[in-house]
Amino acid sequence: MSKTTKTQNQSMKVHVRTGDEVVVINGKYRGKRGEVLEVAPKEGKVIVKGVNIVTKHVKPRRQGEQGGLIKAESALYASKVQLVCPKCHRPTRIGHSFKEVKGQNVKFRQCKHADCRHEFK
Repeated sequence: MSKTTKTQNQSMKVHVRTGDEVVVINGKYRGKRGEVLEVAPKEGKVIVKGVNIVTKHVKPRRQGEQGGLIKAESALYASKVQLVCPKCHRPTRIGHSFKEVKGQNVKFRQCKHADCRHEFK
């Protein structure tokens, strides 16, 4: 019996989307909130605005161009962030529900808090 692992051509399922507000749940930036700028499902990583800032040493490429130190957001694993509900503004897990819209079933994400249950796309 061999263990099954994700190969390079398969992508992992990520629970957040670009534009979502998330909170970091562990590490150096624990508790910090930010907007998801980019999602990389193949690596299972996300880039969050204002979180995991790294300093890049940039060399000048053309004559007259200035090099130097640039601060930029770096990727972190998607499992380290939790979605913030847009209605109750609390970190939440995601549930899924289906609703019929214009004759087709549409999948919605749903806040898991019992007193909220807000549905969003």
